Amino acid sequence: MDIRRTGELIRSLREERGLTQLQLAQLVGVGDKAVSKWERGGGCPDVSLLPALAEELGATVEALLAGSLSPDELQGGTMRRTAFRVCPSCENIITTTGDADVSCCGRKLGPLPVQAADDVHAVRVEDAEGDWYLTFDHPMEKAHSLGFAAVVGYDRLAVEKLYPEQGGEARLPHLPGGTLYTWCTEHGLMRHPAAHPRR
Repeated sequence: MDIRRTGELIRSLREERGLTQLQLAQLVGVGDKAVSKWERGGGCPDVSLLPALAEELGATVEALLAGSLSPDELQGGTMRRTAFRVCPSCENIITTTGDADVSCCGRKLGPLPVQAADDVHAVRVEDAEGDWYLTFDHPMEKAHSLGFAAVVGYDRLAVEKLYPEQGGEARLPHLPGGTLYTWCTEHGLMRHPAAHPRR
């Protein structure tokens, strides 16, 4: 940690948010002289203050420690880079269209590895008024079920959350050229062959 760079970042983010040193100090529970000291590189915030300081400045603790914000490279807006993440604690579903630092329930989440769907995870697709009507024979029990079904198209995606003990069906919008995914709570994320709905 370079305390001078961290101090410069704190000052830059504070000014960006339109805060005075006194206002920031009050928000994180320290004296304004402490904020001045940090910004001059004369010391660094106590580790216990970093989460609150990061939140007030709209940054991450990691960025404060590094002393710089590292903007992501422009991803080009392609949905082909869509990644799914599922929190193991609350089963929150998070999608990104590029590299991202994602956390939920205090845990960092990496993208789910994708595998080709096997016969056990097969999905039947039918046309239903322009939508995809999915049916499957997969178990839907508390310990083993499909957690979501999703379709990723050229410019959008749709996700339907599935719950244990519900029927083996889902309905997603038909997205031309879309790729169909399901997530099994036991076996992970599955990519299904190109869906051609039966009429």
